[in-house]
Amino acid sequence: MHTSYPEPIDQLTVEISRDLEGIVPIFLGNRKKDVLTLRDALVKRDFRTVQTLGHRMKGDGGGFGFDRITEIGATMERAAKLEDRITIEQHIVQLEDFLKRVTIVYR
Repeated sequence: MHTSYPEPIDQLTVEISRDLEGIVPIFLGNRKKDVLTLRDALVKRDFRTVQTLGHRMKGDGGGFGFDRITEIGATMERAAKLEDRITIEQHIVQLEDFLKRVTIVYR
């Protein structure tokens, strides 16, 4: 009999300072809303919105301990300047995937 175990890659654990415990869930909730806004902006070819949200994620992610969000935001910001829809779409998917899999451990 074969027993399947979840792959360790399913969850991403990020350690966050306990000082941020009250605001991290709000930050992550806002990034989930950003996914919807980004998808809508991409459909409308509204690269200005994508650039603005990418810039904000680039700036805010690391401050909260989410370096991956910073990386995704920086790439989206650059891609929006180039109107590179494929890269933007790929990074929206990466952001969505990160948000689904991230687990926070407060220290």
